[in-house]
Amino acid sequence: MTPDDTARRTDTGAAHAPPEPPPGSVPGSAPAQDGVWRRMGLWGAAHAVDDFYQGLVPAVVPYFALDRGYDYVAVGGLAMAATVGSAVPQPFVGLAVDRWRLGGTAALGVALAGVGLGAAGLVSSYAAVWLLVLLSGLGVAMFHPAAGRSAREAAGGSTTGMSVFAAGGSVGFFLAPVLATPVLAAWGVRSTVLFVPPALIAGWVLLRHRQRAAAAGRAHAAAALPAGPDRWPPFLVLTGVEVARSVVFFGVSTFLELHWLRDLHASHALAGAALAGFLGGGVAGTLLGGRLADRIGAVAAVRLGTALTLPALAGLCLAPGSLVPLLFAVLTGAALNVPFAVMVKLGQDYLPGRPGTAAGVTLGLGVSAGGLCGPLLGVLARAHGPQGVLAALCAVPLLGLLLAYALVEPGAAGRPGPPVGRFRPRGRA
Repeated sequence: MTPDDTARRTDTGAAHAPPEPPPGSVPGSAPAQDGVWRRMGLWGAAHAVDDFYQGLVPAVVPYFALDRGYDYVAVGGLAMAATVGSAVPQPFVGLAVDRWRLGGTAALGVALAGVGLGAAGLVSSYAAVWLLVLLSGLGVAMFHPAAGRSAREAAGGSTTGMSVFAAGGSVGFFLAPVLATPVLAAWGVRSTVLFVPPALIAGWVLLRHRQRAAAAGRAHAAAALPAGPDRWPPFLVLTGVEVARSVVFFGVSTFLELHWLRDLHASHALAGAALAGFLGGGVAGTLLGGRLADRIGAVAAVRLGTALTLPALAGLCLAPGSLVPLLFAVLTGAALNVPFAVMVKLGQDYLPGRPGTAAGVTLGLGVSAGGLCGPLLGVLARAHGPQGVLAALCAVPLLGLLLAYALVEPGAAGRPGPPVGRFRPRGRA
């Protein structure tokens, strides 16, 4: 495009071409990125619907325990089923997405996530419930790599932009107990079928979006992604930090309501409020983490959020009564999610040639791997109660922080990344 062509572009014409920031603007800056933010809104909303069904697992397991008589080990087994289905396949789905650009898997995945979990409440045997939760997890595994790659292309170099996509997932987790708790309390676990339609609608919208993009011949934005060699050692360290965060997240989200019900002897409404507060704090923490990373650097934001998780979690365990701990539930969710979007983008910066694979690991294996500890946490809860689980989880952020201090900024190996916001990574000579 020549300078004269650029000068003659109108708003209407710009809507049919890939967004191009004006000279001097930074990637992700608001004045030049209206089209980008629209696309981030689409992927953020789709991520919210998809992760609603992940959030529905910890919201529904207390009702399986109460309605079906499942013990703590069985409850932990359902969390493990969701994890096995979502975490294990995601890196392989990411490899396929990077090689063959299987963008349609995002639409199919979100639909499958909703149908599997929605049907779980309709069957009676534990084995059938477990398999349907596993199927729902497989749908999540299909969604994240393709959606993560497309979201990165839309966000460009902005961590704040990626935080919109990541926060969509946090919103989904937040809405799950808010919407599901009153429905489940009124009609029991069979009411999970009422939550199937959003998955089918989201899948249809994503499929239509993909078809319109193909019909318009829209150019892919992969050329705007950072170039350079894939750096596996720091990526593997980052995955370790993600796993530590995942253990805490799934432990808290699975046993938090049971802690209020069994240890604090609170009502179902207050227990649901505690989980909603934890997940709502996660939404705020995700958005805050993106802005912090654009200002102080991605690695510094990861370290800060990991360090703040320990005192917040300790306060959750030690605060007296059933109302004061609600504040620490919010703070724990916020601190735990400050690194979330940052680590998704950081992983793609470490593996610039494999953004789908990086998203599959950071959004999938790293985030969901904590569910593999579900049965172990269930055994711990059987011996010491849900409060014992929360107390034991206080040690996990220390491991995450130790690993976080082994991370380096993506530009620290002589390959400086593009300036983002007010932060410019420092390259080493």
